[in-house]
Amino acid sequence: MPVFIPSSLSEATSLLAEHPTAHLITGGTDFMVEVNFNHRHPETVISLRKIPDMQLWNIDKASGVVFIGASVPYATMEQGELADALPALAEAARTVGSPQIRAAGSIGGNLGTCSPAGDSLPVLAALNASVHLRSSDAERTLPFSEFMIGPKRNAKKPDEVITGVSIPMTNGWQGYAKVGVRNAMVISVASVCLAIHDKTVRVALGSVGPTIIRCSDAESWINSQDITAIDDSVAVEFGNRVSQESRPIDDHRSTAEYRRHAVGVLATRLLQRGTNA
Repeated sequence: MPVFIPSSLSEATSLLAEHPTAHLITGGTDFMVEVNFNHRHPETVISLRKIPDMQLWNIDKASGVVFIGASVPYATMEQGELADALPALAEAARTVGSPQIRAAGSIGGNLGTCSPAGDSLPVLAALNASVHLRSSDAERTLPFSEFMIGPKRNAKKPDEVITGVSIPMTNGWQGYAKVGVRNAMVISVASVCLAIHDKTVRVALGSVGPTIIRCSDAESWINSQDITAIDDSVAVEFGNRVSQESRPIDDHRSTAEYRRHAVGVLATRLLQRGTNA
């Protein structure tokens, strides 16, 4: 099995044009699990880990937008300037696997796999992130809401590389929470990201539908309230409305009933934290 290790984006896209069925990896933390379980049978691999442009990140305070290259590891997002700019992403990053996984795994990998359980994906949805893509002859940008189209399915074309994401910062509170079968190194059973910008609440759910779910009805309801004076009854009602918008299934990790209940509780708690901050 040939493994190509390009040192530039142009080299990577040229290789992909020559080998359209090649598997792209950054850290390989999702990919190698599927290979080991015999779910994938790669014939050609292109590793993007050594491309400097995909390791870059930038906080543009003038525009209020953070750019994160597709190969930036979660360990970089856990603390420091990125954590200060995007605290919900930092909270999500800290829940990803072990320190070894966080040193290798990246947003690019989460986007490439596009599992509804991907920890960074509810954050990208709630913060209205955009995904940058590049082929050998073109570049384009998609809103995250248009990028993920199904469980482990995305809008990336076969000849495109995910190069990074642009994430607008919020001027209000943001946070992330998830539940799993244990306290650490676990795939989420249910996850929620809540963000407040211009006194407007946004909420996105992971692991409770075929894609990440933005709860538009619950958002409309809570944004008709005075979020500077949220009491417990309003927070609980918000959680109930969030639950109603989830579309979970029963599987080996949880039941649909528990997932539906969990996202409601998480949304309630996040709203309480955010409005009391």
